[in-house]
Amino acid sequence: MIVDFTLIAESLPIMLKGIGITFQLLIISGFLGLILAIFLLLMRISGKWYLSFPAQIYIYVFRGTPILVQIFIIYYGLPQFGFIRSSILWSILREPMGCAIVALSLNTGAYVSEILRGGVLAVGKGLIEAGSALGMSAYQKFVYITAPIATRIALPAYSNDVISLLKSTALASTITIADMTGIARTIVANTYAPYEIFISLAIVYLIFTFILQKLFGYTEQYLGRYTKREG
Repeated sequence: MIVDFTLIAESLPIMLKGIGITFQLLIISGFLGLILAIFLLLMRISGKWYLSFPAQIYIYVFRGTPILVQIFIIYYGLPQFGFIRSSILWSILREPMGCAIVALSLNTGAYVSEILRGGVLAVGKGLIEAGSALGMSAYQKFVYITAPIATRIALPAYSNDVISLLKSTALASTITIADMTGIARTIVANTYAPYEIFISLAIVYLIFTFILQKLFGYTEQYLGRYTKREG
């Protein structure tokens, strides 16, 4: 097989024109998903079944079905309902970008919620009891003891989810969004050279993944700077 390096060199700048859309999907969906995850977490740990049970069902559904199926349901399925088209949601769901952000946010929210819950459950009971002994309220114990420790514990798993979200943004190309993957598919359709184009695209994603890993690694080191033992 002869690799056309000239085609790769010509295609990379074109594919990178979609980087803005890729990162819009990543940042907006990541932020909205995190907010949703916090609400789901609070519902799960509320101790009230009528809050915990719906959150569990939501998490089970979105973690138990493929993200691609969720994107198709939101993009192709929801517009079939008249009440959706006549609601305020239609201004978002009528556009492919809005549908992709909604789907990615709902999906990552379910996963991040479980990551955060794992961090909360990993906080030692002795620390909570110490807070009670100091006269701290439940709110103060959560904000000043549980949340900071749980954040540091959950950060490695959360970084993996952000990287997974970055890769999942490629699925937005299936609903006509011209992100990096969407542009790559267009180039393949015009050049009939999938090998060179998709290998190049994979390298681009590897580079961005490496950068994200390093950023989260530095963040973990910073948050854990007071917990290191002197060697």
